[in-house]
Amino acid sequence: MQQLISPLGTPYADPQSLEALAAVYAYPDQVNHGRAWLRANMVAGLDGAARLEGLSEGLSGDADKRIFGVLRALADVVLVGAETVRAEGYRPARARAEFAAARAAAGQAPAPAIAIVSRALRLDLTAPLFTEPLVRTVVVTTEDSPAEARRAVAEVADVVVAGERSVDLPAAVAALADRGWTRQLTEGGPRLLGQLTGAGLLDELCLSLAPLLTGGDAPRIVQGAEMADAQRMRLVSLIEQKGFLFTRYLRYPCPGDSAPTSR
Repeated sequence: MQQLISPLGTPYADPQSLEALAAVYAYPDQVNHGRAWLRANMVAGLDGAARLEGLSEGLSGDADKRIFGVLRALADVVLVGAETVRAEGYRPARARAEFAAARAAAGQAPAPAIAIVSRALRLDLTAPLFTEPLVRTVVVTTEDSPAEARRAVAEVADVVVAGERSVDLPAAVAALADRGWTRQLTEGGPRLLGQLTGAGLLDELCLSLAPLLTGGDAPRIVQGAEMADAQRMRLVSLIEQKGFLFTRYLRYPCPGDSAPTSR
C-alpha cells in the first residue's frame, strides 16, 4: 500500500501489513455484546459499474484481493445472493494462518461460514461450497421454496427459513446473529445489497473504487433498493494504491456523531 489516511489526515503506521489492515477494518465493540454488525464489501469502476464483462473480478486488483481476504478473516459469516454464487463460482472461505490466533481468541471458527440467500434453491450441491467447507454452509430461504429442493439442500447445508414468499432479511440477519455470528459481511451482489440497504440493515460499506471507465449497462453496487430517503454515510478510512481507492464508510448517524456541517 502506498498511502493510508485516517479521517483526521494522520497516516497509519505500516499500511502494508495484515495487522494494520485488520486494525483499520476491525469490527466495533458492539459485536462482543450480541449486536449484529453488517458490513458490505463491494467494488466499482469510476462510472459506477459493479461488474466488468459480467463479473466483479474484472474490476479487482492485488490490493483489493488483499483487503477482501482481511475482511473475510475478520467475519463470522459471509452473506451472499445465489445469483452471485453462481456467477462468481463461489468456494468455501479458507482459514488464514495469520488470523488463526485472533479468531480462536475471539471464539470464532477457523473461517467464516458462507450464507446463501436463495428462494428458488437453484444451487449446485456438488460444488465445493457444499462438499468442502470448513464451516457448514447455510442457505437462507422461504417457507414456499420448493420442498424437494429444500430437502436436498438440507442434506449438505443448514437451512434457515426466513419469510413466507420472499426472504425476510431482518429475520435472516437476526437468525445468523442468534448463532453467535455478529460479525457479518455481505459481498452482494447488487440486488441483495439493494434489499439489505432498503431494509435499513447495512451498518457499513467497504467500497473499492477501480480506476476504470467501463461503460455498458452493468448494475451499480446497490440495485433496486426501495428507500424512503437516501442513506447518509460517514467516511472513516481511505487507502490508495496505484489509482485504486479503498474506502470505509459507516452509516450516519452512529452513536457519538455530531451533526454534519454544510459547505
